[in-house]
Amino acid sequence: MIESATATPYQGLTPDVILAAVESTGRLSDGRLLALNSYENRVYQVGIEDNAPLISKFYRPGRWSDAAILEEHAFSRELTDVEIPVVAPLADVNGATLFHHAGYRFALFPRQGGRAPDLERPDQLEWLGRFLGRIHAVGAARHFQHRPQIDIETLGRAPREFVLQSGFLPPELGPRYREVSDLLLTSVQRSFERSGDFAHIRLHGDCHPGNLLWTDKGPHFVDLDDCATGPAVQDLWMLLAGSRAEMEQQLGHILEGYLQFAEFNAAELWLIEALRALRMLHYAAWVARRWSDPAFPRAFPWFNAPRYWEEHIQNLREQLAQLDEAPLSLEP
Repeated sequence: MIESATATPYQGLTPDVILAAVESTGRLSDGRLLALNSYENRVYQVGIEDNAPLISKFYRPGRWSDAAILEEHAFSRELTDVEIPVVAPLADVNGATLFHHAGYRFALFPRQGGRAPDLERPDQLEWLGRFLGRIHAVGAARHFQHRPQIDIETLGRAPREFVLQSGFLPPELGPRYREVSDLLLTSVQRSFERSGDFAHIRLHGDCHPGNLLWTDKGPHFVDLDDCATGPAVQDLWMLLAGSRAEMEQQLGHILEGYLQFAEFNAAELWLIEALRALRMLHYAAWVARRWSDPAFPRAFPWFNAPRYWEEHIQNLREQLAQLDEAPLSLEP
């Protein structure tokens, strides 16, 4: 992964540039343009003359290498080739899926409608589990060469050090953050050790409900921008919510479908709260890293305030207590 030093990475991405970029692929736009909700990249629905609108995604400059983006695209298309409902990028007549225009890199996707899944319904959880099992069966067949690893260094230690050096932490809260994050990372390390030698496979990587669209035909998986190598449970735990008993029930329904297509290593259950802790550390650093992008202060105005950091430290302490608990059980 590479990171951009550009202060305003999208300042030149005007409507005219967006439409010209789409038309550079041989498509004729009808001039309609709708910005969609996205912070890391910029995503737009673009009207196409005499055809259905397309979704254009302009990748954040400097975040990924071309090779990493193409690996994301190849994985998406590998999944669609076996009829797994992933929204994959469209290829031109030469088979290209990554395009360049005016200094920006972008891809085009078919528009996919849908609604959020109802994760309280056992049948929908089992349905999701079946497709996740199929995704992981494909993901285990070969390895990424250019995508990141889901590990403690990438999602925990590096983000923690960035926050400590970023200047966002109020000076009086710095020692508290340092102490709790140090304890948290030690506990996360212990959880990884308890999980043993788990398999590292290709994953969706960010499989939360916002990246799922449900239709009468079932789920569609979108936005593989964070696809990575890691433990299978990474794509399961973000679908769990509520009390311990509720999460155990939800996980049971997911695995009913999952185990039809892939094996699941129960030792990875030790990783659920560890991965949640890493996501919390990474999220704070992600916003801090992107603060020079004008979209971030507008979207997260509370971030640059002592109250946010007080609550963040408290949340880390509460998560530390969760890491002391036994993992979820698969027993009925």
